[in-house]
Amino acid sequence: MIRSLYVHIPFCVKKCLYCDFNSYSMSSGIQDEYVEYLIKEINSLGIDRFQTIFVGGGTPTILSLESMEKLLKELSKFSPMEFTLEANPGTLDDDKLKLMNSYGVNRLSIGLQAWQDRLLKKLGRIHTLDGFLNSYNMARRHGFNNINIDIMFDIPDQSFEDWIETVEKVKGLKPEHISAYSLIIEEETPFYDMNEKGLLNLVDEENERNMYWFVVESLEAFGLMQYEISNFSIPGYECRHNITYWLNEEYIGVGAGAHSYVSGVRYSNKKGVKSYIEGIKTGNAKENITFISTDDEMSEFMFLGLRMINGISKERFNQRFGVDIYKVYSREIEELKELGLISEKDGFIKLTKKGIDLSNQVFVKFLRG
Repeated sequence: MIRSLYVHIPFCVKKCLYCDFNSYSMSSGIQDEYVEYLIKEINSLGIDRFQTIFVGGGTPTILSLESMEKLLKELSKFSPMEFTLEANPGTLDDDKLKLMNSYGVNRLSIGLQAWQDRLLKKLGRIHTLDGFLNSYNMARRHGFNNINIDIMFDIPDQSFEDWIETVEKVKGLKPEHISAYSLIIEEETPFYDMNEKGLLNLVDEENERNMYWFVVESLEAFGLMQYEISNFSIPGYECRHNITYWLNEEYIGVGAGAHSYVSGVRYSNKKGVKSYIEGIKTGNAKENITFISTDDEMSEFMFLGLRMINGISKERFNQRFGVDIYKVYSREIEELKELGLISEKDGFIKLTKKGIDLSNQVFVKFLRG
C-alpha cells in the first residue's frame, strides 16, 4: 500500500550556495504553468488517499496565491493525516498561511540554518534572522502547532560558540521538531568550486563530531528525542513522511525530478521544468527506471533502517523478505558488532554511538555487488 506522496516545487528566489537540489529561479508565468501540469500528474495517479503528503522544493511558498490555492485544493482531497509544507523565511505571509490552514496543511518545515546573519549571508540564504523570526511567529499566530526548524553545522567560518548559540536560541522557540544537519559539500554547487580552491574555512572532523554530539545531548535534555541520525522531536511529532523513506516503504513523487518507489521499481521524473511539462503533455515524464532486485531491496532496508535510532526490527525483516536476517547478513552483523559499531537488543539491531560517527562505514557493509 502506497501511503506517502511527495510533491516537488522546483522554484527559488535564489539558489543557496550549498544547494544541489533540483531548483531554479524562474518567472511566475512558468510557475503557474508548472502547477497546472503538476495537478494533471496528481490526477493521473488513481489513488484516493495518502496518509502523508510532503510539499518540498525548492521553495513551495514562492508560488503565487492563486497557484498555491489550486495545488493545495487538489492535495487536500487525499485527506492526509500529516500534511507538510516547506517554507522559507521571506516567502511567507498572512494570506498564504490562511490558505494553508484552510486546506489542511498541519505541519510546516522552516529553514533557518544558523542564528547569525553573517553565516546566513555566507550560505547565500535570502533571509535574515529577523525574517525567520517574523515567519515563525506569524505561523504560530495562525495556529500551526507542528513546526520543524532546520539548522546546520560545519558552516564555513562557524565557531563552536556560534553553533551553541544557534541550538540554544532555537530551543527557546520551542519547536515540535528540529532537523540538524552537517553541511555536505556537493558537486556542481558554488561551495564545491570554492572548496576546491581552498576558499572555505570548514571545521575539522573532530570538531564536526563535537558539534553533532552537542546538539544530540542538548536537544534530548530539552525533551526533543532523537529518532533518526539528524532528526529530533517531541514524542508523537516525528515526521511520518520521512519515516516512510527510512523504513524503505513505497511512495510516489510528483513534479520535476521527483523520485518514486513502487512495486519494486524506482524511477524519477524529468528534471527540467520545461522537459517535465512536455513529458506530462506526451505521457512520457518518467525516466531512470530501475527494477530493484530482492538483494538490493534488502540492502536498502538495512542501510536506510539503520539511520533510525531504534534500528532495524529483525521480525520486520523476516516478515518482509520471508527469511531470517542472520541467514543473509550474519557475517556483516557479527563483524560490525565486534567493531563496536552496532548492537542488538530486544529484537532490534542499531548503531552504537561509535557506529553513528562511522555510519558510512556501517552502511557500505550492506551494499552488494
